[in-house]
Parts: sequence; structure tokens; C-alpha cells
Amino acid sequence: MKKRLVVLSMLMLTLTISAQKKWTMQECIDYAMANNITLQKSKLQKQSATEDLKGSKAALLPTLNASTNQSVGYQPWKDSGVSTVTNGMVNTKVDKTYYNGSYAVNAQWTVWNGNRNTNTIKLNKITEDEAELQSKETANSIQERIAQLYTQILYLDENVKVNEQMLETAKKNEERGQEMVNVGKMSKADLAQLSAQRATDEYNIVETRSQLLNYKLQLKQLLEITDETEFDVAIPQITDTMVLKEVPTLQGVYEQALLNRPEIERSKLAIKSSDVNLSVAKAGWLPTVSMTGSFGTSTNSLSSNGWGKQMKTNFDAMAGVSVSVPIYDGRSTKTSVNKAKIQQLSAQLDLLDQQKTLYSTIQEYWLNAQTNQQKYKAACATVESEQQSFDLLQEQFRLGLKNIVELMTGKDNLLSAQQNQLQSKYQTIYNQQMLKFYETGEM
Repeated sequence: MKKRLVVLSMLMLTLTISAQKKWTMQECIDYAMANNITLQKSKLQKQSATEDLKGSKAALLPTLNASTNQSVGYQPWKDSGVSTVTNGMVNTKVDKTYYNGSYAVNAQWTVWNGNRNTNTIKLNKITEDEAELQSKETANSIQERIAQLYTQILYLDENVKVNEQMLETAKKNEERGQEMVNVGKMSKADLAQLSAQRATDEYNIVETRSQLLNYKLQLKQLLEITDETEFDVAIPQITDTMVLKEVPTLQGVYEQALLNRPEIERSKLAIKSSDVNLSVAKAGWLPTVSMTGSFGTSTNSLSSNGWGKQMKTNFDAMAGVSVSVPIYDGRSTKTSVNKAKIQQLSAQLDLLDQQKTLYSTIQEYWLNAQTNQQKYKAACATVESEQQSFDLLQEQFRLGLKNIVELMTGKDNLLSAQQNQLQSKYQTIYNQQMLKFYETGEM
């Protein structure tokens, strides 16, 4: 019965592990694009810019408002009023309290103000586009971080396997050392070194697994996954063909990046914005033409006319045109124009700086891809050579032809070669991925 329970428990555990979702890099990117808080905030800024654009377009239309005013007055020393004759008797009514009412509709329209309104629309449209590009920059930054973390996870996962192989080798060497101590062919001091090497390999595995879990945690946090669900990634098969594929040309990647990178487009928009700002500043020297119109009426409780007749009799309508011509504004417009010109130059320099930064970034990825690809080729040959050498050392150690120092030196050399191979392998993959991203905009 106990045996059946154990088998059932193991089966359930196996099913649970197999059912656990393993995230591909594309799935991580898609999930982050939908759930990352920083990206969501960036999208809200774009929506806010859209509202500003709608508001500036509405400013081209006339404004219209209705108003009314109702008031009560009191004249305490009033001694005359309205006299009426009833049955031959004269009655005088003095109303010391009276009531006023006024009603009006007013309209105003800025016909021309040096194109400030139309230029404001242009500015707000540029701001909206800049906000959208800022959102794309944020998305690109998140994707690049995901690619970096994902590649590091792949590297550490394979590094764990390498360390586990080294641990198995260390355990066999320790067992062989114990046998040799038992027959008097090795000292206990040498055996202690083998045991220490085995313990070091165990520590290396723990340390590497800890780093692996830490990077998985960072990736999980980047995806805004806050529940207790276990998080793991899918481990793709990385072949030599993938690592050694041709690296695209530096100039080709750069030219394509100039066309699709949002930071470059945003810098170009900043130049357009500075041009429009200069036009807005120059409008301070131009006149403003406005049209106004209104109609209204009023009533008073002291009038002998009824409310309806007063509304008709007191009705009044008005229309007018006003022109404001600036003469002297304390150099305010001149200062604004000069500052707008300075901003133009600054925006142009910012674009040049962004282009140089982009080229430098791509050049670094390209150089790292080329260098690590060559390192990987050399590392593969070194690993093969060191593996053969270490296999021979192990056999000679079993036969008592090599001492413990030579064996451990050979093992360290093999481990170093394997580590170099892994580093160059995944550095090549990462830098190739970044070059592709900058060239096509897709991971």
C-alpha cells in the first residue's frame, strides 16, 4: 500500500512539473508589452497628448455662453409709489423691495492671432507623435532587457550542467582516491584535496543555481508577475550553425536603424517642434483680430409693464470687431524669438548626438558579435583538446602515473575552457539578436 502511495505521489509530481508553463522569449516580450506598468504609464501620456490636440483644435471655433443674473433690491426711504383709484378713493402703494432679472448670450471668436492657434495644433500633434515614440522607446528598452536576462538564463542553465558534469567527475576521482588510499597508493592528504575539489564543485553548482534563480526572478518582475506561480523559461536548442551564422554589416544595420529607431524619429520631431515654436514666438509681433457678439434683455418688478413685454422691449443685440496691435512689449517677443532659435540649434545637435550614440551602440554589438564568434571557434577547439587531455590524465591517475596536482590542474583547465566556450557562445547569440533588433525592429 505504501509503495502504491509513493508511486502515485511521484506520478502527480511529474505531471505537475510537466504542466508548469515554460516561457519562450517571444512569450515574455508579448506578456510584458501588455502588462508592464512603466509601458502602460507611457501609453497614458500619449492619451493625454491626444486630449491636448483635441482641445487645441476646438480653440479654432467660437466660444458661446449664456448668462443670467437675478437680484433683489431694497429702498428703505422711498416715499412715492403707484397710485390707484378704487370706488372713488385714491390708494398709493409704495414698493420698497424690487426684483431685477437679466438674460444674455455672448459669443467670441478669435479670427486671427498670427497663426498661434494653428501652430498650437501643429505643436500638439508633434507632442502626440513624440509621446507615441516615447512609448515605443520604452517598449524597446523592455525588450532589450528581456533579451539580456533571457540570454543570461540560457547561459547559466548550461553552466549548471557543465558544473554538474564536473561534480560527477570529482566524485569518481574521490572514490578512486579512496580506493588508492585503502591499498596504500595515495596519502590521506591527497585524498583530502580530492574531497575539497568535490566540495568546491558542489558549491559552484549551488552558486550557479542561485544566480540562475535570481535572473529568473528579475525576468518575472519585469513581466509584472506577482503571484506565487513558479516561473521558468523554455530552453531552446542552440546549434553551432546559429552561433556561427554570418554577422550583418555594420553600415547596413546602422542605415536601417536610422529609419526605424523611435529615438531618431523623436529627435527629428523635436526639430520640427522647434521650428513651429519659432513661428509662435514671431506671432507676438503680429496683430490679433477678434469678433464678439451678444444679445440680451432684462426685467424689473417696479415697471408697470408685464414680464413678457419687458423681455421684448428691453431686448438688445450687439456685434463688434476688435483689433489689437502690439507696439512695445518690453522685448518679450524678441526674447522669445531668440530663445526659439537657440532651441532650434539645440534640437539639431540632439539629433546628431542621437545618431552618434546609435552608431556607437550598434558598433559595440557588431564588434562583440564578431569577436565572440571568433572566440567561440577557438574555444570549441580548446575544449576538445582539454577534454582529451583530461581524459588521458584521469586514466593515468587511475594507473598511478599522474599525481593529484596534475589531475586537478587538468580539470581546472577543462573547466576554464568550457566556461570560455559558454560565454563566447551566448555573447555571440545575444549580440546577434541585438543587431537583428536594431536592423528590423523585431526580436
